[in-house]
Amino acid sequence: MESLSLRLESEMLKKIDKTLTIHNYSTRTEFIRDAIREKLESLNREELLQSLIGMKGSIKNINENDIKNAKKQALKKLFEEKGLS
Repeated sequence: MESLSLRLESEMLKKIDKTLTIHNYSTRTEFIRDAIREKLESLNREELLQSLIGMKGSIKNINENDIKNAKKQALKKLFEEKGLS
């Protein structure tokens, strides 16, 4: 594991410290790692949805219901892969 130096404003640190106690994080590092994981997963979901939306125009005879179902299935698969189901 590599280390990273990070500078944060004191107000943000106060908010993080308050969140640590409320949500039972043991350290700031644990909280920050979790926040980064969540952000990366959110970006991956967004990329997947954008990809599905981009496919809409390239596939003929597909309707909105098909697209909604494909989005649901893709999100379900992503959540299962990440152990979030």
